[in-house]
Amino acid sequence: MKWIPLESAEQLKEIKQQAGYSIIFKHSTRCSISMMARRRFEMDWGDFPENLPLYFLDLIKFRSLSNQVAEDFQVHHESPQMLLIKEGECILDQSHGAISVEEALTMVQ
Repeated sequence: MKWIPLESAEQLKEIKQQAGYSIIFKHSTRCSISMMARRRFEMDWGDFPENLPLYFLDLIKFRSLSNQVAEDFQVHHESPQMLLIKEGECILDQSHGAISVEEALTMVQ
């Protein structure tokens, strides 16, 4: 699996219009908890379908985009945070130690 950098409002608009599922992972490069959550996520992400887009948002570099994610998907901003998107709607919002590839998998299969 490979991250797709999420760096623009145009990409966010495309995610909202995509058919099927996608994941947005919001990460703070200054936070050790976020670093640990990212590593745990990457250890298990091989279980996702290969065609599942995995977007990575560096919220330090793209803070305004992170705020737009929270607004567009009607979730509270957190970091780290994983959003599972289906047909343009957030169907799963997890943060910190609650980020679970296993739980997301139960929803995409």
